[in-house]
Amino acid sequence: MLMTKERRPAIRRLRGWAISVLQEAGAIRECEEHGWMQDRADPHARERAFDIARQDPPPGVSPDEAVAEVRDVLDSIGDTCPECPKIN
Repeated sequence: MLMTKERRPAIRRLRGWAISVLQEAGAIRECEEHGWMQDRADPHARERAFDIARQDPPPGVSPDEAVAEVRDVLDSIGDTCPECPKIN
């Protein structure tokens, strides 16, 4: 019997694509201990991510939609890991 994987909703795939673009550009990183994404607050890396989104959006997504998704993901990520201890 042939088994198929259930396809993820398009919105989850687009968010995953945006996260990978941001990582590739160096705009975000993953907390090594806990796995949370962290904004590196690097304006040059952010601009590289927006350039990638404009020039190479995923199939079926306009450049404007791709840039908007990258911006939405950036807006949802903080610059600190919520599980790492705070240093006073």
